[in-house]
Amino acid sequence: MKKSKFHYAWIIVFVTFLSFLAVQGGRLAFGAFVGPWEEDLAMDRGTTSLISALSFVIYGVSQPIIGRFVDKYGARLIISASTLLVGISFFFITFVNQPWQLFVLYAFVSIGVGGASNVAGTVLVMNWFNKKRGLALGILEAGFGFGQMLLVPGSLLLIQYVDWRMTNLLLSIFLIVIVFPVVLIFLRNQPTEKGLQPVGGLLEEAQVTKEDKPQAKLSIGAVLQKRQFWFLMLPFAVCGFTTTGLMDTHLIPLSHNHGFSTSVTSAAVSLLAAFNIIGILLSGVIIDYWSSRKLLVFLYITRALSIVILVYSHNPLLLLIFAALFGLVDFATVAPTQLLAAEYFKKYSIGFIVGCLSLSHQVGSALGAYVPGYFYNLSGNYNISLYISIVILVAASLMNFLLPEPDKVKTAKTVESVELPS
Repeated sequence: MKKSKFHYAWIIVFVTFLSFLAVQGGRLAFGAFVGPWEEDLAMDRGTTSLISALSFVIYGVSQPIIGRFVDKYGARLIISASTLLVGISFFFITFVNQPWQLFVLYAFVSIGVGGASNVAGTVLVMNWFNKKRGLALGILEAGFGFGQMLLVPGSLLLIQYVDWRMTNLLLSIFLIVIVFPVVLIFLRNQPTEKGLQPVGGLLEEAQVTKEDKPQAKLSIGAVLQKRQFWFLMLPFAVCGFTTTGLMDTHLIPLSHNHGFSTSVTSAAVSLLAAFNIIGILLSGVIIDYWSSRKLLVFLYITRALSIVILVYSHNPLLLLIFAALFGLVDFATVAPTQLLAAEYFKKYSIGFIVGCLSLSHQVGSALGAYVPGYFYNLSGNYNISLYISIVILVAASLMNFLLPEPDKVKTAKTVESVELPS
């Protein structure tokens, strides 16, 4: 095997990061196009909201299926094909003249976004890294944050100076001409394809024996019976409810409801996005040296405390403190959740497991977008939704606290296998 100071695994991380930045950032730029679509295609806000909601549903439902495809065909094929699919879809969106065409094309965008996501990224990290997995996962997740920071305001700026069609065309060219070839050329599924070992070398557990092999075929039913599965799934749904659902959808109107100006609100949103990237990277580094389970307990409790601050944020300073604190723990939960899933279920279909986690996150996101709006219509404020969020975040923290440490699970399985009668 070849040895070098710079490991090709970091090329894998960079290429996947680039794909996530372009694909996820392009999807997150949806809001920049809403106004121009409504004006140009004679659409109302309900129609554009329905397009967005449908795309989230398709994205979520696709995740376990994509996980199976990643396990069967490899992450390289799935990520490269997904990047190309999103680029082609954006190209055709440039020429739409009817709302139904947006529904159809954003369905394809959602499938592509689901393919170039954490499901495939986690499998790549598990294949290429036996050490520094947390850092690698954190860098991949940061692709979402950088995509949001670069492509959302970039799209707004381009729409202002050209128009939405040209902006969409430029996004498609970026994906098809630049990102797709880079992914196809440089991405590899396994270190052995480059004559390398994973970062950290081969682990003893990688030496699979004949007795181990049947465990790799355990049924989905066996996974569903495990406490670890549900105590990761349910908190991750809470994560989706309180981040993508509640904050990404309602933070701006909530801020206005508290009487803050557009400039203060914009500053808070920008601060949250900046600290989100910091939190993602810190989380990835920390889980290489500390318990992922304990970190998740801390993150969910801290998020609950940040929302307590938001409830009482009636001056700009408190709003900015909330934004910084919430940003630090926003997407920081993703890497430790995925790492725990990979450690708990390493002899199962990792792609499928992470796909189920992503599905739960999207279900939570959908509820987090709808429920606060429903209660706002009833009460005229977001207090009920914020109180609900605090309670379920504490519950999520408790569920993560009750999870076993992965090394203890491994030890228990070893003891159990030794005690079996011969």
